[in-house]
Amino acid sequence: MENFDDVSAQYEPMISAVIRKLNIYRDFEDFRQAGYIALWQAWSRFDKDKGNFTPFAYRSIYGAMLDEMKKENRYSERQAPVDDQTLELMESYSMEEDRFPELDSVLKTLYAEEKQLLSMLYTEKKSQTFCADFFGISVAGVKKRRERLLKKLRERLTEVKQDDNLSDE
Repeated sequence: MENFDDVSAQYEPMISAVIRKLNIYRDFEDFRQAGYIALWQAWSRFDKDKGNFTPFAYRSIYGAMLDEMKKENRYSERQAPVDDQTLELMESYSMEEDRFPELDSVLKTLYAEEKQLLSMLYTEKKSQTFCADFFGISVAGVKKRRERLLKKLRERLTEVKQDDNLSDE
């Protein structure tokens, strides 16, 4: 194992096996790259006197991919995505004076806690973790509430738009 190219060719199946074991189903190349970096770090710091390289490489690769997954999860907790349909619907409401009262009336139908969550996530750009701590629930609970809230807004905005289209005819 003098050359890292030989090591990477030999341990490439191990990297693929770790990806499968961790049930990684997207961004394969990012995780594969993290695995190669971990393999290189393990190879460069391995001491032959302390044992076999294979288990050391496996733990290094596995740990690096877990770290990458944690990093990705932290990022997704901070981001509050809105689907394209909701954005298009909200964009269709211009901020002209004749449209704002209708949008305002939809927002007035929300409960105070829903308004607060909406404001914290999209206006104040607070993380889902922060909101979970604030409301005393889990991050998964915040995600579920956000999804229900967006669904409710989408339905009510669609109703208002349909009513507006009917009145125009």
